[in-house]
Amino acid sequence: MIEKSRLKFFPVSFFATVMGLAGTSIAFERLSKIFKFEIQNIYITLIILCTIWFLFLTFVYLMKFLKYPEEVKKDFLHPVKLNFIPTFSISLILFSIGYEDLNYNLALTFWILGTIIHFILFLYIVNFWFFKDIKINTKNPAWFIPAVGNILIPFFGIKVSPELSWFFFSAGIVMWIPLFSILLYRMMFTDPLPLKLMPTLVILVAPPAIGFISYIKITNQIDSFAKVLFYFGFFTFIMLLTFFKSLVKIPFYLSWWAYTFPSAAFTISVVLYFRLTQIVFFKYLSLIAFLLTTVLVLIVLIKTIQAATKGEICVED
Repeated sequence: MIEKSRLKFFPVSFFATVMGLAGTSIAFERLSKIFKFEIQNIYITLIILCTIWFLFLTFVYLMKFLKYPEEVKKDFLHPVKLNFIPTFSISLILFSIGYEDLNYNLALTFWILGTIIHFILFLYIVNFWFFKDIKINTKNPAWFIPAVGNILIPFFGIKVSPELSWFFFSAGIVMWIPLFSILLYRMMFTDPLPLKLMPTLVILVAPPAIGFISYIKITNQIDSFAKVLFYFGFFTFIMLLTFFKSLVKIPFYLSWWAYTFPSAAFTISVVLYFRLTQIVFFKYLSLIAFLLTTVLVLIVLIKTIQAATKGEICVED
């Protein structure tokens, strides 16, 4: 268990590790279907381990809330940390996707909890954006996280309610557009991102990649808008590869986990695009993207364990 002194500074962004691990597990399962790999038992093991890790993090953050409620309150009032709070509800939504073919009732429970909590958080965050004095230099790609959660809801939600799925998809995808414009302005005309937040640039690929999958889930067809979402995600992925030299020089921070989930999301979008178009290029691109995602997860996981053993995590900012 985390020492009391470290518990005080336990970051809510730790739930991003669940997003990365669960997203990669789901990408592994989706990839196995087009390459005919028999990985059912491996996948079940991975998703259960992700769930156990999520429950552990939830318990620790709950202990922080009980012992240091003022510190939790600070998370909800911080213009940057606030946007990482929905990583908790997004983790629940990801489990609804992960358990969809394993246990429908469990998946439905995760979806209901995740959707309700995420919607409440989203409304709170939007109110914060509208009525708090937020400086432009606090804007960063983590602001996409609440919108991404909305776009994820239809993955399982289409089985529950098509209208509700359209509601959340619309709220997420339309909100993403102005947020993206604001981020471009911030990156081009104000100070560069702080080094600690540079890894969040990879989040740029998540909204179009997740948006493409969600749109296909709702409409069950690939049309012009679907192609725009997919290829913009593809372009963003290529653009991020050109950032490699800058990103690889960044010292390890917990924000490195921002590399993982967007990469997994892009992998899943490529798998889906191949299944819809049968263009062989995308079959092997999905394999390359998955291998890259796996390498990223392993590197970040090892770095996290090393940082934890050295006492470099859960310290005061």
